[in-house]
Amino acid sequence: MAERFIERGLFASRWLMAPMYVGLVGALLILMFKFMQALAEFALHALHASESETVLALLALIDLTLAGNLLLIVVFSGYENFVSKIDVGDHEDQPDWKGKVDFAGLKLKLIASIVAISGIHLLKIFMDIPKYSDRDIMWMVIIHVVFVVSGVFLALMDRIHVQHAAEGPMVGGGGH
Repeated sequence: MAERFIERGLFASRWLMAPMYVGLVGALLILMFKFMQALAEFALHALHASESETVLALLALIDLTLAGNLLLIVVFSGYENFVSKIDVGDHEDQPDWKGKVDFAGLKLKLIASIVAISGIHLLKIFMDIPKYSDRDIMWMVIIHVVFVVSGVFLALMDRIHVQHAAEGPMVGGGGH
């Protein structure tokens, strides 16, 4: 009796995550506001901006867009993996990956997004290199490389796990 009560309570506790995902949708709204603000700023100064300033402004817009994509991936797949399936019927605009991204896929999508955002940030720095000290640039490159290497190791670990799982139990009753 107590075990059943505890297990039902533990299972229901997943709903404590739902407000966090709703909060991330709020963060997406704030990000959209910042995107619109950056777009308006870009539009106001585009005629008088240099080529370098134009590219930097575009990279900033791409950076914000990738951050928004990252938020959506976390909201959709996190909610579906940890809280409940999102039932929108057979809506034609439903993303193909919705409902298909497991936790391993979520990790890889997250690190790929982080690497892309970091790469764009690094590109923005390289476009305006005189603004930064050699030490700052060195640390930003190191951080980016750490993200890239982390992503490669995560992908490698997932690949090893999938191959290991595909092998199944060893013949003769031995375990892995």
